[in-house]
Order: sequence, then C-alpha cells, then structure tokens
Amino acid sequence: VLKQQGLLTRVGCQFHWHNQAFESFDQFLATLNAKRRKNIRRERRLVQETAIELSVTTGDQLSEADWVALHQFYSNTFYERGRRPPLTLAFFQELGQSMGEQMVLAFAGKAGQRVAGAISFCSDTTLYGRHWGCRADYDSLHFEVCYYQNIEYCIAHGIQCFEPGAQGEHKIWRGFLPTLTYSAHWIAHPDFAAAIADFLRRETPAVEHYASELNEHSPYRQYPNLDLSLLAE
Repeated sequence: VLKQQGLLTRVGCQFHWHNQAFESFDQFLATLNAKRRKNIRRERRLVQETAIELSVTTGDQLSEADWVALHQFYSNTFYERGRRPPLTLAFFQELGQSMGEQMVLAFAGKAGQRVAGAISFCSDTTLYGRHWGCRADYDSLHFEVCYYQNIEYCIAHGIQCFEPGAQGEHKIWRGFLPTLTYSAHWIAHPDFAAAIADFLRRETPAVEHYASELNEHSPYRQYPNLDLSLLAE
C-alpha cells in the first residue's frame, strides 16, 4: 500500500528466532545440529561455572536500584564506543511506569550485585531485543543474557518470535535465521528520490541473495527455508 502511494521500499535482513511450540529450551536444542547444540551448551556452562545468577523480570517489578543498574549497563555500552547515551534514567523509569509489563529485563548478578542486563520489549507475539550492557566481562555472558534467557522467556510465555536486533551473522549459529525486513520512505526532492530508487532497485536483489546464502547455513537439522517470495515486488 505504501509503495502504491509513492514511498520507496527498502528490503533488509535481520536474524529472528521462531518458536516451534517448544516446551523447553532442551526441546529447542534438540532441533539443532550436533555442532551448534554442543556450542550453545558449552557457552551456557561457561556462565554457570562463574557462579553467575540469572533472572528475567518485567519493568513493573523493578526496584529503584534495579533501574539505576540497568541504566548504568545501557550507558556503559555507549561510553565504551566514545558516545554519550541518549536516554536518561528518568526516561527508563517513565517506561517502567507507563509500559512496565511490556518491558522484559534479563539480569546477570554475582555476589548479590547486578553485573549485566538486557532490555527487550514484548507484544503478544514478538519479543524485541533492544539494549545490552555490563559492568564486568565474562565469557559468553552476552549470549546468555541477550539470547538464551530471552529464548527461555519466549518458550515459557508462548511468544512466537524473538527479534534480537539488527545485524550479527553470529546469531545464525544460535538459532536465529535470516529474515527479510521492510521499510518505506518518503523522499521530498524528486531527483534525490529517483537516485535512491535506482539504488534500491540494485540493492534489493543483493539483499535477497545475501539472505538466501545465509539460509543455507541454518543450524537446524530440519527447518523450512526462508520464503523469499515474501520479498516485495
């Protein structure tokens, strides 16, 4: 519809996890090939061996100290890249008050102190991973907090899809498959719009080919291939 209204359509590729009516994380693992299944178990074991405590909760259940720690984790990710975090602690707290039940927070703790956290937002069908941060670096902790804890949450709550954020081909080995995404854009200047449209005509088949190639590396023993017919015509 938007394309018919003159907007330019851009096709992208992200990596999404899909819930196949799994009843447990082990049942999900059973659908993977042996190499990927072994790798995930190894990563989870590395975290367990450091005596890390893991928990997942929603924004309406957080204490003031939890919000402070969560914002610190979020800010650290920006500071490590030499950037200033755009969102304030007050903004996070407001989200907790206005839509706390839709915020899913995965925490890692050690000796009673929060050491890492990931922020996601949830609808009835989809979990959207958005931010991650830590104050201490532990082997494979990022994968555990950002991916595996959230996959367990999806399984427990019947969430059908987990979108952990853009980019990251490493996600394929952990159960996330290449998925085509779409956005529509209105460009006011006619010449600029024509130039962008020409670029998109050449970019679209390249993205389609990229997603198709990545889908050949699916970690699943049996899984339906990416449906490229969904690509906007």
